[in-house]
Amino acid sequence: MMERRESETRGPLGRDWTRFALALEFLTRLPLLPGTAYDPVFFAQSPRFYPAVGLVVGMLSALTFWGAAQIWAAPVAAVLALGAGVWVTGGLHEDGLADCADGLGGGQSRERALEIMRDSRIGAYGVLALVFALGLRAVVLGGATPAVGAAALVLAAVVGRLAMVLAIWRLDYARAGSAKFAVPEAGGRSLIHGGAVLVLVMALAGPVLGGGLWTGLALGGAAALWMAWRLKARLGGYTGDGLGAICVLAESFCLLGVLAWV
Repeated sequence: MMERRESETRGPLGRDWTRFALALEFLTRLPLLPGTAYDPVFFAQSPRFYPAVGLVVGMLSALTFWGAAQIWAAPVAAVLALGAGVWVTGGLHEDGLADCADGLGGGQSRERALEIMRDSRIGAYGVLALVFALGLRAVVLGGATPAVGAAALVLAAVVGRLAMVLAIWRLDYARAGSAKFAVPEAGGRSLIHGGAVLVLVMALAGPVLGGGLWTGLALGGAAALWMAWRLKARLGGYTGDGLGAICVLAESFCLLGVLAWV
């Protein structure tokens, strides 16, 4: 409790730094940044910086792709870049996709689907979803030039995390009352922060991606909307696994849309 009071005495920049640090620690395997500590209030507000974390993850993947493409063929660079992204996130979003696929695919009722999604074991639906998502990204990146592939990876990573923020904003938490952690929140500030990051990436990547920028945004957004609709229809809202599924699908189809122009 004392930690929370101390963090709340910081200025606006200090509070935002804490929110960003908590978002980075939650969505990646990177350690908590110096000078910050877990705070349930700021953790709940940290989704406003999910797209900024996506920018960090996307840049790591992009640098890996660009660097590897200087030595090996694009398909090899694509696999290495995807591996770098999975490593830095600890496979958090891919795990969510697999659990969500198992729950929605095998659960006949809402309660059974939620129960399956709690199970750490992976089933056939989860394996198929992972193969599809990773395979799709690897194949489409395998046909990209170093510059286009790198720019597409950054854009897709930001789009995926912004889709998570929009889901938190528009959907209820499906496990309300049973969460053992602070339920994330998203509102106007989250949309402003996330939108600013997306606009920045669009301005920088636009000259490289051309028309693929807009098809990537369209397909990525459509995939995220479809997954959000499925979660709403089957579970009544989102879960942590559902957010992971939204992120991976938005990323995958954003890359598909961007590279349709290559």
